[in-house]
Amino acid sequence: MRTSTEPGEGPLDPGLDAIMSERRQLLNLAYRLLGSLADAEDVVQEAYTRWYAMSAKQQEAIASPGGWLMKVASRICLDQLRSARVRRENYVGEWIPEPLPDRTEWIDVRPSGSTADPADRVTLDESINMAFLVVLESMTPAERVAFILHDVFRYSFAEVADIVGRTPAACRQLASSARRRIPASHGSPTPADRRAAIVRDFKQAWEAKDIEALIGLLDPDATGIADTGGLVNAAAPTAGSEHIARHLIGILGMAPDLTLLERTVNGQPGLVVQQGSVTVTVMAFDIADDRITRCWAVRNPEKLGPWRTR
Repeated sequence: MRTSTEPGEGPLDPGLDAIMSERRQLLNLAYRLLGSLADAEDVVQEAYTRWYAMSAKQQEAIASPGGWLMKVASRICLDQLRSARVRRENYVGEWIPEPLPDRTEWIDVRPSGSTADPADRVTLDESINMAFLVVLESMTPAERVAFILHDVFRYSFAEVADIVGRTPAACRQLASSARRRIPASHGSPTPADRRAAIVRDFKQAWEAKDIEALIGLLDPDATGIADTGGLVNAAAPTAGSEHIARHLIGILGMAPDLTLLERTVNGQPGLVVQQGSVTVTVMAFDIADDRITRCWAVRNPEKLGPWRTR
């Protein structure tokens, strides 16, 4: 089987398209499991590397190359999740999953300068919003893998067991344990148009430095968390609507040249903060009962690649 895609080397392997068509599915899986686009891309690359490290005879013996790639990617993610806890302990400050823009707002920043293939982009749905990803962070690696594979990607527990290395019954228990964490972290659902209106009102109140309006839009027990990776400045986690409102107004007081833009963040209404046309912060929100309950501000520049302007 040919593995080269370099121009001028003759016809491409007829099975290559089928193999490469799995890339989007692999990226979707890895991002949901790891919460990092950069790590997800590394996982996908490693899965393909392992495929092409096999002989043609070994490849031809695999009945479902797509299934094989998903299994390998899942196991790589599981290994990374197990080591991620150590890495997170050494991470400077709070760790928030890497935010993703809507596909219409995506900016490719690959070193080659090539444009991103839409098929490479992560599908944005309810399993990708920031609140959901943050809840996933509270799960054990095995719970997270079992839950995502079964509840999101609809794998049977027998298939999950083959990946996780446990019995189907144990995987069922893992997914059930993970599932119990979800309802406790969400309030009453808010329709999409209402969420957008609340974020828009929040933006306008922030721009106007209207502290009373900001407090009214925030839940009294709202929390605010910023992820800097130790590379830029940010306040410690903030709790309480008044504290958050005063902190936000203080930011504009120190940097009056900031521009606030309404953008889609992980499939939900969010805000992008720019300074001198450069994106410096991406904000995601959790909303319940018409009030903002949690604000996540990603300021680590290493997590803002898809948001940078050219």
